[in-house]
Amino acid sequence: MKIEIWSDFACPFCYIGKRRLEQALENFQHREDVIIQYKSYELDPNATSNHDKTIHELLAHKYQIPIEQAIAMNEDIGAQATQVGLEFRFDTMKPVNTLDAHRLAKFAEANGKGKEMVERLLKAYFSESKHIADHETLISLGEEVDLCPKEIKQMLEGCKYTKMVRDEEDQAKQIGVQGVPFFVINEEYGVSGAQPSEVFLEILEKIWEESKQRKNIKVFTKNQETSFCTDDGCHIEETK
Repeated sequence: MKIEIWSDFACPFCYIGKRRLEQALENFQHREDVIIQYKSYELDPNATSNHDKTIHELLAHKYQIPIEQAIAMNEDIGAQATQVGLEFRFDTMKPVNTLDAHRLAKFAEANGKGKEMVERLLKAYFSESKHIADHETLISLGEEVDLCPKEIKQMLEGCKYTKMVRDEEDQAKQIGVQGVPFFVINEEYGVSGAQPSEVFLEILEKIWEESKQRKNIKVFTKNQETSFCTDDGCHIEETK
C-alpha cells in the first residue's frame, strides 16, 4: 500500500494529520506493507521570511478578524495538537516562506532521510520556533538527521529540487487538491484533511480489503468438466 501525503511545513493540520495517521498505522496489522511518500505543497508560495508580524497577526490580517479571535483559533488548533502529543508554540512561531524547507526535504529523500527530515522540520517550526527559511538553521537541522552540511549548503545556494517541488504542486492541482494535508492511497483514493486516527484506520482497512479482492480472479468455464493441477496432482471435476 502506498500513501502519498501533500503537506506544507507551515500547516499545523499537516503535523496533526501526520501524527493521527501514524497512530492509525500502529493499529493497522498490515503496516509493514505501507510505503509513505511526502509531497510538497506551499500554502503561500509568495510568503516572505523576514517580517515582525506574529502568526496571530498574520491570521487576523488574512481573514480580517480581531486579533483576539485569531489567538482563540490558534489556541483551538494547539489543543488538537496536544491530543496527539504535540506542543505548538504559536506565540513565538516564525512565519516564513517554506520553499527551501521543501527543497531540503527533497534532498533528504534522495539521500534516504526523507521521513526523518520531514519530522524534524515540522518539529522545528511548530514546537521550537526555529526559522526554517534560514539556511544556517536548515543546514543544522539536516545535520541532525545525518545529512552532509557541506552538501546541504551547496544545494541551498543553488536551485536544485525547486523544479521537483513545483512539479509536485502542479500534480496536486491536477488531482484537485485544494488544501492540505491531502492523502492519496494507492494512486486511487483521496483523503482530505487531518482525519481522526480511527477514521484513517477504517479507511486503510477498507482499501486493503478492496485491493485484496481485486487480486482474486473470477474464473469462467464453458465446459461441464474442468481440469486443473495442484500440488497434490491433476484433477478433473464436474462444474456446477
